Amino acid sequence: MAQTELVFAALGGIGEIGMNLSIYGVGDGRRRQWLMVDCGVSFAAEEHLPGIDLIMPDIRYLIEERKNILGLVLTHGHEDHMGALIDLWPRLNVPIYATPFTAALFEAKRAAEPGAPRIPVNVVPLRGKFGLGPFAIELISVAHSIPESNALAIRTPVGTVVHTGDWKIDPTPLVGSVTDAARLSALGEQGVLALIGDSTNAIRDGRSPSEADVAKTLAELVRSAPARVAVTTFASHVDRIRAVADAARAADREVVVVGRAMERVVQVARETGYLDGVQDFRSAESYGYLPPDKVLALCTGSQGEPRAALSRIAEDEHPDVTLGRGDRVIFSSRAIPGNEKAVDRVINGLVAQGVEVITDRTHLVHVSGHPRRGELLDMIGWVRPKVLIPAHGEPLHLSEHAELARRAGVPQVLLCRNGDLVRLAPGKAEIIDEIPAGRLYKDGTLLVNAEARTVAARRRLSFAGVVSVALALSDRGVLVADPEIELTGVPETDVASAAMIEIARQSVEEAFQSLPKPRRRDPDSVAEAVQRAVRSAIAERWNKKPICHVHVLVV
Repeated sequence: MAQTELVFAALGGIGEIGMNLSIYGVGDGRRRQWLMVDCGVSFAAEEHLPGIDLIMPDIRYLIEERKNILGLVLTHGHEDHMGALIDLWPRLNVPIYATPFTAALFEAKRAAEPGAPRIPVNVVPLRGKFGLGPFAIELISVAHSIPESNALAIRTPVGTVVHTGDWKIDPTPLVGSVTDAARLSALGEQGVLALIGDSTNAIRDGRSPSEADVAKTLAELVRSAPARVAVTTFASHVDRIRAVADAARAADREVVVVGRAMERVVQVARETGYLDGVQDFRSAESYGYLPPDKVLALCTGSQGEPRAALSRIAEDEHPDVTLGRGDRVIFSSRAIPGNEKAVDRVINGLVAQGVEVITDRTHLVHVSGHPRRGELLDMIGWVRPKVLIPAHGEPLHLSEHAELARRAGVPQVLLCRNGDLVRLAPGKAEIIDEIPAGRLYKDGTLLVNAEARTVAARRRLSFAGVVSVALALSDRGVLVADPEIELTGVPETDVASAAMIEIARQSVEEAFQSLPKPRRRDPDSVAEAVQRAVRSAIAERWNKKPICHVHVLVV
């Protein structure tokens, strides 16, 4: 009789920051029942993926297994943990479980997206427990940069796993819970097989400062500002929104919310009680009617997103909000790796307008929502796992977390990648198989596989342009009109000022004339010869080979 096994795999979120999707399976190797944890996105860098908005995990394996998937638990409401649900859930149609704030935030996001399907969510109370087949799931409150973040205790017939989600230790958060050390320690006493842990800040010594410390800095910066103040932070950071509101009230300023994502989070936070006692905010339209020393704009755009409020303000293109000399902008955030150039572009645009820009380089205006090394050691000490698998981090973060765990005495530390199927029990934890794992690109309203040629072709287009040639031939292989040629993204002239279009035209005519007469009657032969000639002629003058499309019409 086959043994019951507990397996784990990540389809996103290991070896990278973002796109989190983990699965746990219980079965005998021939058939397993699955629990999904999170379903998030990564954000595309435009220069690497032109035209791509979001990156999502490839779920082809889960589609095959969907009859065996018992449910999907969301640890919290950040986009890198739930942002792929609207696009991917219709392919799975599995039950979703989330706490009240996360469920409300997801529903507000879904309602704001045109054409989004109805997606039911089962609301679980904070510190709730529920069962799904062989899985008994308990939510454990942890501090993070959004309300209602949870670690999961996942009990199975062959062992208990603690899946930390995103967390930190903050004894004085402004909103939400502290990390429940007592509950985690109690689990450790009972015995924990494996800890799947956040590695984001594993390269940083010490401990993360508290949100209360940031609130003090913000209060002083707002109080001392001589004119208008704008603060940008992650829209979902309700702690920071409350800190900004308190700072504004102490300085006798009105808070104006600028940006749809921020408006949505504020509404959800009020509905779920996380902004109780906080003054009403004003809409962006009221900004221009308030005196400069009586207004604080709370803006989206902390990551340099091109369509977000602060980017438009930096380009002096926002319809309601302007900033200028003597005004102050506070970046209460840190650039996510890959977003540095976009953030710098916004900062430079503001500085060029004479705005004073304050970042965490000089002031304590941001703290991470992830644990540093001292906090990671606390978690290991509480839980005392037999196995630790570093997750949620790039390779350097995972390696540092693994080394820290080994030095802390964890009996087995296992490094794995997206797609590795790990048997956690029975026996020694090890990688036993590989399941399909990859990326899907959100391209407008479509999802395209990362392996498709679409984006690679787009990159080539952006590098060397395209030449389009249209030829009309008689059935006897005679040109019946002059070639039609169009250049897109190709320089107009070469170094000697010769027109590129004429260079292309001459190469078309010479290629056609060089073909033997029988081959001139073959449209494919004509197209191939012309394509080679045009690319070669332009490359000789430019040292770049454009994409060349040749259309041959027989009339």
